[in-house]
Amino acid sequence: MGFVSYNANTFGRNTFDCIVRALSVLMDITWEEAYVGLTAQGLIMRDMPISDLVWNGYLRKHGYHMTLLPDYCPDCYTVRKFCEDHPRGRYMLKLRDHVVAVIDGDYYDTWNSGEEIPIYYWSKGE
Repeated sequence: MGFVSYNANTFGRNTFDCIVRALSVLMDITWEEAYVGLTAQGLIMRDMPISDLVWNGYLRKHGYHMTLLPDYCPDCYTVRKFCEDHPRGRYMLKLRDHVVAVIDGDYYDTWNSGEEIPIYYWSKGE
């Protein structure tokens, strides 16, 4: 379990596209499919594709549900700890200014975000 270096951007760019990258690995689709899906959702909602409202709506539309994390220890529950507590399943974690996908206890990102603090997460069938 742990950090997996992952960048689905076909040009290898890291351009504020963490939502697109996380969706691509979470939903097992290409970066382009995730980008187009978010763009279409943004058009429907009349908002930018990287808006929390848009990607949250996109996940909801695809059968995911959101769970808030307890705030009794807001500075100690990290991405790494979430992975230890969730060794099975597919999740998308919202951090303060970032999003990361977790699959079967591994977190997929372009950098090691394991010490960051998740606020809420999306999952299916939990």
